[in-house]
Amino acid sequence: MEPIEDYSFPPASFKPLLTEISGLLGSTSSTLAVAETTTGGLVSAALLSVSGASKFFVGGATLYSIKSRKTWAGWTDENVVGYKGPTPELVTGLAVSVREQMDTTYCIGESGATGPTVVRPTFVQVAGRTCIAVVSRDGFATRVVDTGLEDREKNMVAFAKASLELLRDVLTGEVKLEQRQPEGSSNKL
Repeated sequence: MEPIEDYSFPPASFKPLLTEISGLLGSTSSTLAVAETTTGGLVSAALLSVSGASKFFVGGATLYSIKSRKTWAGWTDENVVGYKGPTPELVTGLAVSVREQMDTTYCIGESGATGPTVVRPTFVQVAGRTCIAVVSRDGFATRVVDTGLEDREKNMVAFAKASLELLRDVLTGEVKLEQRQPEGSSNKL
C-alpha cells in the first residue's frame, strides 16, 4: 500500500489569518468576492476552507486568460490592445468589475508572474512579483509583492497569502482605502 499523502489545505500558516478575516467580515456582515489570476483559485479555496464561509464569501473568478477576462470581467478589445501586464491599476480594475457584478462589500484582485519563466518579453514582468488590490464601494488599496522566487507553486501560495494579508490589513484599518481610482484605470482594466 502506498503511503497516504498529506492533503491538508490550506497551509497551516493561513489558518490564523483566515480565522481573523472570517471574524472581521462576520462582525460587520460584509461580503467578499475574489478576482484572481496567478493564484489560480487558491485565494477562493482558502476562504472556502473556513467553516461558515457561506456567510461572507459570494464567489470568485479565476481570470487567467484574456478570454476569461472578456467573459467575466467585462474586458473589451480595447483592454486587450492596451494590456501591459500585471499592474496595481489592472488588479484594481478586475476587482472593481467583479465586485460590482457580485454586489459585494469587498473584492480582492490579484495578478502577477509566478515563474519560472515569463513568456511575454514585451511586458515588464518579473517572476515572483504580484500586484494585489482590495476594493470596496469606498475606495481601494493596492500592494506589490516580490518573493524573489522563480518557483511557480511557492509563488502561487505566497501570492495567495499576501492577498489575504492585504484584505486583513484593510479590514483592521491598518491599511486605509484610497478614495480615488488609480490614474489611468477604469472599471474594466
